[in-house]
Amino acid sequence: MYLQCFLVYDGMRLSKNAERVITLKGTLYGVGVGPGDPRLMTYLAAETVKNCPVIAVPAEGREHAVSYRIAAGIVKDLDGKECLNLSTPMTKDMQILKQNYETAADRIIEQLEQGKDVAYLTLGDPTIYSTYIYIHRIVRARGYETQIINGIPSFCAVAAKLGDSLADRAQQLHIIPSTYEIEEALTYPGSKVLMKAASRISAVKDRLKEKEIKGIMVENCGMPDEHIYETVDDMPERASYYSIVVVKENKHD
Repeated sequence: MYLQCFLVYDGMRLSKNAERVITLKGTLYGVGVGPGDPRLMTYLAAETVKNCPVIAVPAEGREHAVSYRIAAGIVKDLDGKECLNLSTPMTKDMQILKQNYETAADRIIEQLEQGKDVAYLTLGDPTIYSTYIYIHRIVRARGYETQIINGIPSFCAVAAKLGDSLADRAQQLHIIPSTYEIEEALTYPGSKVLMKAASRISAVKDRLKEKEIKGIMVENCGMPDEHIYETVDDMPERASYYSIVVVKENKHD
């Protein structure tokens, strides 16, 4: 953003030499757009995206970003905004990922230096297994203002879809990334939410069957192609990226 200031004395502007133009740096907003249904995007999130002249998506083009399609369902004229395409490679190589985050931060900072606010659109909530948070930390460490606009987490939307709570009274709740080994986590007391299950859905199913544990999988919750699998046997061998498995202790005493 830009702010033009004039020195004024006794109601009169001083000479043109006293005129200064101050350029203020922009702010990076990590905006959680919610789990899928555009109507679940918060008012603050929609307002933030509307007010930012630049958006950023974790994909090669806005048309490939689920978070963009969600936001476009509630924020008017989103196509008219400048868009930074900040895709992240699907790898666990930390060196590759770190370089990718640094490059993404550089591109965002270019916009911030011009005084433009940037809204990075992320599915669900930016604080839960989100690529955004790594970029957020880099930009903040370089001295720029950053803000997180929270969204409804996908597992909360799943619980609502299933019509039950995730944890009652003293029950514990564990959020588990299924891209890593889950065998030990399945022994934890209380309810387990297995996120990012799609890439290892076959292994997840095997572990649940081995331990004779019941689970429900919701695929693409809140989206047009949503599907609910009531049992482990019903779960497919291949699933979309946005799939969550809930393992819940049914104690209602």
